[in-house]
Amino acid sequence: MLYELLYPMRDSFGAFNVFGYISFRAAAAMTTALLLTMFLYPPFIRFLQRKEYGQEVQTDGPQSHLVKQGTPTMGGLLILSAVLLSILLWANLSNPQVWMALAIGVGYLCVGFVDDWSKISRKSNAGLSGKMRLLIESIIAATVLWFGIYHLGVHDTVLPVPFFTDADLLPDLGHFYLPFATFVIVGTANAVNLTDGLDGLAIGPVMTAALTFGLLAYLVGSPAYAAQLKLHYVPGSAELAVVTVTLAGAGMGFLWYNTFPASIFMGDTGSLPLGGILGALAVLTHNELLLAIIGGVFVAETLSVIIQVVSFKTTGKRVFLMAPIHHHFEEKGWEEPKVIVRFWIISIMLALFAVMTLKLR
Repeated sequence: MLYELLYPMRDSFGAFNVFGYISFRAAAAMTTALLLTMFLYPPFIRFLQRKEYGQEVQTDGPQSHLVKQGTPTMGGLLILSAVLLSILLWANLSNPQVWMALAIGVGYLCVGFVDDWSKISRKSNAGLSGKMRLLIESIIAATVLWFGIYHLGVHDTVLPVPFFTDADLLPDLGHFYLPFATFVIVGTANAVNLTDGLDGLAIGPVMTAALTFGLLAYLVGSPAYAAQLKLHYVPGSAELAVVTVTLAGAGMGFLWYNTFPASIFMGDTGSLPLGGILGALAVLTHNELLLAIIGGVFVAETLSVIIQVVSFKTTGKRVFLMAPIHHHFEEKGWEEPKVIVRFWIISIMLALFAVMTLKLR
């Protein structure tokens, strides 16, 4: 909004020229999201407490978590509100890729809200059925991607492979790309949702991944940097850097109140749209495969659940003391803050390795 209003006036007011720099608008958007969440969460938490919109804790989970019963949830509403407002203020709104990421975020926010509200109203940990939720998420992602690929023509169907240059390996998946990219987005959303089981555990890797994709978006969206690093050039994707750092800014504000012991949880209202936007960023910047490294913590959490379920159904035995894997370490005696911080460290190490791969081609 500010870009469209003020940047055209740069000839009359030279100071407005700064709005042409993605780095300036990204920093401003990140700061806006951070300040909004920092100052609005206290009254928002008090509102949720008055309404008794609290978390329903699973009785079959770690017994230490029973004290969290009733902690205000649906904190993702404020995260996404701050993200949306900041992006609308500072991003170049003529960029269709920005709108594609926002559409997926808003769609998944609605799914998460319905899921959370169902749990609150029923006073139960059971929300939408898994199949119904996956179906709705798939429809949202596929619709947005179809519109971007086949109607707007702003996204192609190639799949860059890490460690290889475009000249070495750049398969075009054609019509198979749509279901593949949909799977990436839906899978990421639900992987973040599975990770959101400890105070601050999910938001840390989300911020790390968001900042990493901010760098990648800026690089693949620049013809010069893409050519220099032998990356697949994605026109217009540099503007997505504004989206990515806004996620990080809102995440920092949320973490101030979500750190152990949490005053508020993000709920599915937060984890699903945050994961969905991360998946969309991976797709829109054509770093779908690199997402497996950047979001390695989310991958490990998801695999631990799959392995546990398959093992128990086939052999009657459990591989982990409890799944997802963060509960396994709790059951082994690790204190919650130790699990959280160590997972954060791992996510940072994986992000650094993902950035290193840019030169390993």
